[in-house]
Amino acid sequence: MPIYHRLGRIPPKRHMVFAEAGALFPEQLIGNEGFSGLSSLLYHRRRPTPMVSITQIKDLTRERDPQRVFAPRHFQTAPLPSVASAIADRVPLLFNDDVAISYVHATKADDFFYRNGQADEVIFVVEGEGVLESLMGELPYRKGDYVVIPRGILHRYRFTSASTRFLVIESGGSIRTPKHYRNAFGQLTEIAPFCERDMRRPESLNSHDQIGEFRLVVKQDERLFEVMTDHHPLDVIGWDGYYYPWAFNIRDFEPRVGRLHLPPTVHQTFESDGFVICSFCPRLYDFDPLAIPAPYHHLNVRSDEVLFYVEGEFMSRKGISSGSITLHPDGLAHGPQPGRTEASIGKTRTDEYAVMVDTFRPLRVARQATALEDPLYYRSWLEGNGK
Repeated sequence: MPIYHRLGRIPPKRHMVFAEAGALFPEQLIGNEGFSGLSSLLYHRRRPTPMVSITQIKDLTRERDPQRVFAPRHFQTAPLPSVASAIADRVPLLFNDDVAISYVHATKADDFFYRNGQADEVIFVVEGEGVLESLMGELPYRKGDYVVIPRGILHRYRFTSASTRFLVIESGGSIRTPKHYRNAFGQLTEIAPFCERDMRRPESLNSHDQIGEFRLVVKQDERLFEVMTDHHPLDVIGWDGYYYPWAFNIRDFEPRVGRLHLPPTVHQTFESDGFVICSFCPRLYDFDPLAIPAPYHHLNVRSDEVLFYVEGEFMSRKGISSGSITLHPDGLAHGPQPGRTEASIGKTRTDEYAVMVDTFRPLRVARQATALEDPLYYRSWLEGNGK
């Protein structure tokens, strides 16, 4: 997100002496695309490099559904039990080489700090609230937030609610606002469905000065490693730049309305390499007297469509509920289920929230997701099926 931000104390120029009581504050660059992409400069109390030990603690290699089913598919995440860690115990659902989607229901915050060394993360907060603690400061989050955490940023969740549910989208490419929403200078334009005012950035910086062994967990090569360091990792006294975690709430997305039905592209919220993320929010329906509000049938070509149903009345679907995830793969037509098109005519508004991920390469279903599946979902387009 190309918005300059700074917190804490920094020197007047980059790469110059910055010290206190004769001790230098070590400078660290964090950014993507080597030294030419978005970056931030951080100033630590101590060097960020010391490591006491490194130990592999978990293999996260994803296993594909052994049946390799080809059909529209429906998974129900709401019944998933709570787990010990919002990081280590995520349930994988769908994945390819560009994106991985998982889900977690946690009731206790982790006692370690986490760094994803292989992907940007978009955390959609299905339930719960708290504070994201990171090298760049504290960022409060709440239900409905997209919390965007660029690759490599050390962080930890501090829960302030009894239960937390996250939909986790990991991206091999950088997460960014759609290019067609931005002008040549990176500013969101007047046609964008949200603006910089809606985006929340770290708002306070708590610098810790503690010696001792602290536990970090780093994800790399589909494995989790425990890294022990000799001081508190959140010891940054100041930073500035363009590379940091930020949040945007789905309720701040301004949906577009047309005289006749508009395609899902008007709901786009983020883009990355090989996929996009869209937000479906309450809105007025199309206003022509003969308009059909329900979406038209379509055949995915070079695209797989994933919908996570957050809450509300889902106009084009029966048999799904909050927490449902549907997958409509390339090669099969899909659209409203029987009776839903006719029922939409004359309606004035929709009252639903959903998150959509459209990928441009086929998705694989994770083995763990099959236990959450409604195996008869593909029959829900039959007349009289009732689902």
